Amino acid sequence: MAFGWIEEQADARRRAGLVRTLRPRPADSPLLDLAGNDYLGLARHPEVTEGAAAAARTWGGGSTGSRLVTGTTELHAELERELSGFCGFEAALVFSSGYAANLAAVTALAPHGSLVVSDAGNHASLIDGCRLARGTTQVVAHADPDAVRKALDTHEGPAVLVSDTVFSVDGDAAPLAELAAVCRERGAGLLADDAHGLGVLGAGGRGAAHAAGLAGADDVVVMATLSKSLGSQGGVVLGPARVIDHLVNAARTFIFDTGLAPAAAGAALAALRLLRREPERAARARTVAAELHARLTAAGLEAVRPDAAVVSVRAPSPEQAVRWAADCRAAGLAVGCFRPPSVPDGISRLRLTARADLSGAQVERAVRVIGGTRP
Repeated sequence: MAFGWIEEQADARRRAGLVRTLRPRPADSPLLDLAGNDYLGLARHPEVTEGAAAAARTWGGGSTGSRLVTGTTELHAELERELSGFCGFEAALVFSSGYAANLAAVTALAPHGSLVVSDAGNHASLIDGCRLARGTTQVVAHADPDAVRKALDTHEGPAVLVSDTVFSVDGDAAPLAELAAVCRERGAGLLADDAHGLGVLGAGGRGAAHAAGLAGADDVVVMATLSKSLGSQGGVVLGPARVIDHLVNAARTFIFDTGLAPAAAGAALAALRLLRREPERAARARTVAAELHARLTAAGLEAVRPDAAVVSVRAPSPEQAVRWAADCRAAGLAVGCFRPPSVPDGISRLRLTARADLSGAQVERAVRVIGGTRP
């Protein structure tokens, strides 16, 4: 029977407690949301939603084609100029998603004969980029500059290091400055995915590369998403103009994909301008994350100290993690539930996202619910 193996895999997932299901949410959900990635609380901000609506009214519901045909509007170019200026890079290129941006950067900048050094804790989009790249990939220990140095020493020729800046599972930050120094010693490039750093780290939320003094460097390329701190949709690659020009000509997820919808571009641009005007939102997101961590650990829970806005709470098993998240939901709190294969270390956990718009009372309520429903 065609696809008969699907039932075998489904049975294996059920036995391991790893079945995933879709759960549509209503527009007016009563839950306190610590599961989404709206770090700055901008997804429903009136200026951001009006930015999306105005763009749709002006440009239509879709971009109508690939960026090289009809999918690039004046709005896309405006967004790219403002993103590159804000983050401190020479140029930017916007994609339909952060996943597509990561695939583009890794595959286009790791040609045949090159070495790709990949952190063991990297996001799935970076891992898939490494799989699709023509170069050879070597996975190294998590956040370990010495391991990167040893890997680079095994190769003569073009090389790049691929790493998240803030890892999405535990929320820990990569030692970006040290990694960049190792790359420079060996003449390698650095590709850094700042999905969880943009809007949270750096001066006014300018990102992890800006915080590490790497913004604008000719050997650093940063990928990010517009769907987290900027409350919209899409992705972006930031870097030297010659790198961006290369992506326009070589990145398959740019050349063959329909351009980002105008509404998403308009929302992201409005959010970026709001962040420029209210840079304190970035620091507030970090403060809320620190408060969550302090209260959770004081309650006797095993929480990982956050370097940005992600707070991870360890669970005893995949099954208990699912039950814990469900019990939180029943008590009015939405939390993320991360289990294998989404977690590289095999440890299941609740994943909480701090938001700049959370009040102290909401943080206290969240900790009370999580502590009261622990397995």
